[in-house]
Amino acid sequence: MIAPSLNWREIDLVLSELSLPGSLIQDVHQPAHDRIVLDLFRAGARFSVLVALSSRFPRLHILTEKLPNPKKPLRFASFLRAHIRGGRIESAEQVGSERIVRIAVEKAGEQKLLWVRLWASAANIVVTGADGAILDAFYRRPKKGEISGGHFSPPAPVQKKEYAVRELPGPGTFNEKLEVLFRGIETHGDIERLAAQAEAELEISENKILSSIETLRARLAEYANIERYRELGDLVTSSLHAVAKGDRWLRVEDFFHGNAPVAIELSPELTPAQNAEKYYERHRKARLGKSRVEEEIAHLEALLKKIRAQRASLAENPDPASLAKAAKKAAQARAPLHIAHQPGLVFSSSAFRILVGRTASENDELLRTKVRGNDWWFHARDWPGAYVFVKAQAGKSLPLETMLDAANLAVHFSRGKSSGQGDVYYTQVKYLRRAKGAKKGTVLPTQEKNLHIRLEPARIERLKEGAAGDGEEA
Repeated sequence: MIAPSLNWREIDLVLSELSLPGSLIQDVHQPAHDRIVLDLFRAGARFSVLVALSSRFPRLHILTEKLPNPKKPLRFASFLRAHIRGGRIESAEQVGSERIVRIAVEKAGEQKLLWVRLWASAANIVVTGADGAILDAFYRRPKKGEISGGHFSPPAPVQKKEYAVRELPGPGTFNEKLEVLFRGIETHGDIERLAAQAEAELEISENKILSSIETLRARLAEYANIERYRELGDLVTSSLHAVAKGDRWLRVEDFFHGNAPVAIELSPELTPAQNAEKYYERHRKARLGKSRVEEEIAHLEALLKKIRAQRASLAENPDPASLAKAAKKAAQARAPLHIAHQPGLVFSSSAFRILVGRTASENDELLRTKVRGNDWWFHARDWPGAYVFVKAQAGKSLPLETMLDAANLAVHFSRGKSSGQGDVYYTQVKYLRRAKGAKKGTVLPTQEKNLHIRLEPARIERLKEGAAGDGEEA
């Protein structure tokens, strides 16, 4: 078992090997919240020293690897750069056997003292003037007086306890062996921590997806009898002669179910024909709702499959970078999954779904949240108006009739509607690029093709009959 910190004999050996006096401090880095790196120059050679202040493994030794640094320097690194960068180390020695290293730095005729305390329970770097007045501390601890304006006094020397320098594996100096040893310990610990974090986050995401799928399947079950709305519409239609406006119920024999008697609720303010159409409309909207729920379930099941494959892959190859990335992405996906409000209008064209945005905001929302790269985009050329998207079907090409439906909708929901005809350009969503500095939703298409059409009122009416919306411009 590796001791959590260096003993005083090991610190003396580290300092003797480093031979810090006379070194020029070229730069200071803070690659993590618990460590400082000094980049030094001495006798024509550059080298770096790591000071780690973690409670588990406080230490000081040479650093041969380059550690990543935050884009913006952290507080203490900025402080040290202002006060000791460009200075020269005059002395570096341990205070008795206290595991406190006193590093004296001279810069522009002034002396700064770095008190590096390598205690597992209270590791710190305290910077003072020559008089002991505290200028700043790595960890500001008001209860200990280790804050700006306080005074630092090293503890009085006590009788040295006998310790031995540990025999460490590997070649090189004691400093080099320490670096390799603790790098391995920390890397292994990081992998274990990241693996646990990634597994926890992925499990949370998987459980949320499973919960959402369960909710959606329950909603899908509600659509099990959507054909009943159509049947009720047919029953009302076949009995128009037997009902009048103002009636609340129609009692007839149900020829769909063995002529059993059935009571159909009516809206008294509607005519018999309007009551029938109301049931047909409920059937159309339920059918579109079912289609959307099925699509969302398919999407979530694909996502679930991907997460499970990722969990298996990370368990087999626990790479730190992959673990960290997986944990971050899974955490970002924690928001509850649900079917969002559908902007714009939804039309059906054979097996294809058509989405229409009637305003700049609806166009932008559809583009950002409802379509993917292989979906198709239609827009009336030279006229402001709707973005019309056709959702792609796996393994199916876009039929001419669906293209004509989408093109008619693009002209119908544009300012060119009154002309009765127009050019429509179309391309796949992956060939759209957002226009910088332009109005919301503005895109620049590439690889587009042109389609000239004459508006067909009958086609528009047919599409409106199956629309999940009012079918008119906002």
